Amino acid sequence: MIRLLRAAWDRLSIYLPIILMGVLALGTYWLVRSTPVFEMPAPDQPPKHVPDYFMLNFSVKTFDAVGRLKSEIFGIEARHYPDTDTLEIDKVRIHSFNDKGHLTTATANQALTNSDNSEVQLMGNAVVVRDEATDKSGKKIPRATYRSEFLHAYMDTEIVKSHKPVELTRGNDRFTADSMAFDNIDQVMKLHGRVRGTLVPDTKK
Repeated sequence: MIRLLRAAWDRLSIYLPIILMGVLALGTYWLVRSTPVFEMPAPDQPPKHVPDYFMLNFSVKTFDAVGRLKSEIFGIEARHYPDTDTLEIDKVRIHSFNDKGHLTTATANQALTNSDNSEVQLMGNAVVVRDEATDKSGKKIPRATYRSEFLHAYMDTEIVKSHKPVELTRGNDRFTADSMAFDNIDQVMKLHGRVRGTLVPDTKK
């Protein structure tokens, strides 16, 4: 009997390493299945050009550091894009005041403004009107009107640019050109392309 048991044990010991490896493999498989999986954080995605809020039939006012009205924007609809921090406005009308209180009014079918409304791109029936003012020497600066399908207005520096055909009326004078850059503070106007102008002499004494 003892011999039979010893023979059986000898045969079993031959397969024992294989049995142990099988048990170990099953244990490892169970451990892998039972362990929670921690996903790696996804890489940051570039921000998409999608509006994060809308406004309908609105008006927005901005004020300077001392509480004076700096600008006011009216529109039918506006969409804010967080990736560029810009506001796209339909049927826009903008009133902007410089540090001397001089008013500039801008209208267009559509506009794109930066966060503080100091830079405005006007598209479609764009008109910018600079009211009559007085310079440092007391000389009157006549009312100026700019018309084009595109106008880029810098409200703080009072510069208006356009790479498209433009019409400029300053007082009684009228100019047309293929493109324009006008600095209202320095009173410097640059007209390019086919330039035409009509100068009306001042008859006032």
